[in-house]
This record gives sequence, structure tokens and C-alpha cells, in this order.
Amino acid sequence: MSDTRYAPPDTPLAPADPPQDHAADPDLDPDFSALLRRTLGPLPPDADAAAVWRALGRDGVTAALYPTGRPGPPGAPPVDLARLGALLAALDARAENGVTLSVLVQTASALPLLAAAPGERCATTHAHLLTGAARVALAATDEGAPGSDLAALTTRVDVHDDHLTLHGGKRWITNAVGADHLLVLARQRPGRHFTSFRWVLVPADAPGVTATPADTPLLAGSGTGHLRFDAVRLTPDHLVGGAGRALASFARHMATERIAGAHWAVALTARVLRATRDRLEHREADGRPLWQNPVIRRDFAACLVRVTQLRALLDTVTERVTADRDLAWAGLLKAAVGQEADAVLSRCADLQGADGLAEGGAQRIRAEAAVLGLGGGATDLMLAQVADRADTFLDRLGPCP
Repeated sequence: MSDTRYAPPDTPLAPADPPQDHAADPDLDPDFSALLRRTLGPLPPDADAAAVWRALGRDGVTAALYPTGRPGPPGAPPVDLARLGALLAALDARAENGVTLSVLVQTASALPLLAAAPGERCATTHAHLLTGAARVALAATDEGAPGSDLAALTTRVDVHDDHLTLHGGKRWITNAVGADHLLVLARQRPGRHFTSFRWVLVPADAPGVTATPADTPLLAGSGTGHLRFDAVRLTPDHLVGGAGRALASFARHMATERIAGAHWAVALTARVLRATRDRLEHREADGRPLWQNPVIRRDFAACLVRVTQLRALLDTVTERVTADRDLAWAGLLKAAVGQEADAVLSRCADLQGADGLAEGGAQRIRAEAAVLGLGGGATDLMLAQVADRADTFLDRLGPCP
């Protein structure tokens, strides 16, 4: 996809002005900003996810997201969140949502999980991912259970003394098609207890593994697909982490993914707002630009307020998660992302009129951005968790100190 500006119906849609450098954050170290420009600048606009991932690894961008090399104290985010946010904003400026999603899942979730896992196989795979020599898919959402109910998943791993066998399937997995490795959440014991699960690092070309592209035109380049595991036999060193710790480790890293998703949501909605205002300034009705219509300006301003509030919440939640390790706020942020991104993109799609149906228009972006309200926890589920912690949030709404 590419961003476009309004043009009369009988002329081709021309590319919009180059986006601003969203990596140039005054709070971000200039060396990383320059590294992003050097890495992404030479890439062709239609570079696919594999090419982008190789460039990020080759130039050291991916490794720079994890300055300590290994996870910090228990509960601390294993990723430099400011740098990760700058990377996602720079990727979003390229207007290829599938590519951004592909990078987000690997950097925010899969790589930190592997970095924390002992064993030579995990360490070797982690090193290859950092250099861009390989890609990984995080396969949690199960074909036998709703995506929000991981404790009901049916994919299982049978562990024996000298081997293990994986059975089952995963659905709607980013990077499923094109990944070299699959980080699979599987059941080791019956029951819904959180200790019943295990991560398995599966070579994508192992006998019995099948990857099928998802039947959707959305998020092209993300490699989203479905996975089948038919009696996949592996050696015991393909197990990741200790027995019974899979869900606990996943939960720790979900806060990072939710913060990363909020960074992307802010960048994406801001990009669409800029494109929408540009169209409104160039499209006329009754001899006046639509941008001068007071109703349109009011609706646009309301969208801008929503995005600004989301950014403020992101800053607040990031501080609380990093300093206080308060994961409840990460869930509240995820709920806000699902609500605000959809509201803003829906209104922008209306304001763009028929232009919103064009390639790269707001209607397509809105449909693709639905992943922000689904991946990592559906908005309705997040709202239920917010209600469960109502007292916590209400106490924070007391008098300002």
C-alpha cells in the first residue's frame, strides 16, 4: 500500500509528500535515529518483509533494540521501548502495514522469549534472528480454541526420553508463511492450569509441518497463515524454557507487545490524519476546500484529540510498566488502542469519501488496522479485564498530588 493525495477522477493518484521523520524524537538518541535512516532509506518502497528484516539485522537495528543483550530484572521490559517505538513509526511511514506487523511480532514477543530461554539451540536461533539471517513466527492462537482462550488450546507436545512429538494446528499466525522457525505454544499436560503448557521451537521445514496462507487480501507481506503439525518428531533440545512456564513467560512479554502495538497505532492514525487533511485541503465543494467546512473541521479535531490522548496514555503506561511492573495498565492501553484506532480510522474513511476506497485509502487501512483490536487480546476481553481491576484504576483517578 502507499499513501496518496486527492486528485480529480480522470487523473492518476499521485504519491503524497514524503512523510516526516517520525524517528526524530527529541527523547531518542540521535545515533539510533540516524541508523534507522541509513537502513530504511535505501530500501525500495515495495521491499517485502524478508528484505526489511534482513536489512534491520544486517545494519544492527534489531540488535540495538536490546542494548543489554539479555533480559533485565524479572518483570522489566527486555526491549528498549523508545527505540522500538521509533522503529515502528519509521516502518509505518513506508505505509506497508503487513511488513510493520511482521517486524512488530518478532521484535516485541518472539525475540524476547527466545533471549530468556536457556540452551544452545535457542541461543543460536536468537543470534540468527538478530542478524536478519532467519525469521520466526510466534504461534500461539490455536485452531482448537478461541484466540482469547489459550488455556483451551488443543495443540499438544508429547515428551519422551529421547524425542518429542508435536500434534495440532495454529490459525492466523503472523510470519507463518516464510518463517524459518516457529515458536509454538503447546499443551504438555491435560487441564486448564497455567503450568500445563510448553513452548516448542520448530524448524519450519521439519517433516510434518505445513504452512498455508490465510485467505485474506489484508496485511499483504505479513506472511499470515495457518500451521499444521502432523506428528512432528523433534529432539528434546527443541523445548524452550522450563516445564510449565510457557504461559507465565508469555504473559510477561505481552506487556511489551501491547506497548509496541500502541506505538504503531499512534503512528498509523497520525499518518492517516495527515493524509485526510491533505485531501480535504485539495478537494473543493461549492468553490471552497472541504477543509474550511466547520463540521468537517470539528470531526477532524475530535480525531486529533483522540490520538493525542492515546499518546499521552501510552507515555503514562510505559512509565508504570517499566517502573512499577504494573501489567494491568498494559491491558487498559490495549483496550484503548482497539477503541481509539477504530474510531479515528472510521471517521477518516468517511471524510475521505470515495477516495478512501483507493489503494492505500482509509477504508483499506481501517480494515487492516483491525488487527490492533484483535492481536494480543481482543478489545472486549481487555475491557473485561479493566472492569476486573476497576478499583485500581479508580484509585489512580483520585486527586492529583
